[in-house]
Amino acid sequence: MQKENQNTSHEDVIPSVAKFLSELWLEGYFRDQPEYLTEIFETILETEIGDNIDLRTKMIGCIKTSRMLAKALEPFSDRQIQDACDTIINA
Repeated sequence: MQKENQNTSHEDVIPSVAKFLSELWLEGYFRDQPEYLTEIFETILETEIGDNIDLRTKMIGCIKTSRMLAKALEPFSDRQIQDACDTIINA
């Protein structure tokens, strides 16, 4: 992460976000990640280590973030997402 007081612009941030999304989408099956995380975390929560409020809070945050990203990109095909990322990265 950059320092908060450092000057940046959307020209700095947007290509980085596009690169992240592009690499993430190449991992495949991202649309299924929220369900995968839920399954993993539910299994952990059944164990003694899962009986930790800080850990539970972090797990819920991960699931929420994953769901929000999947929902935001849901209307678009994988090809549309990849093409948009390529356009932004190469701009």
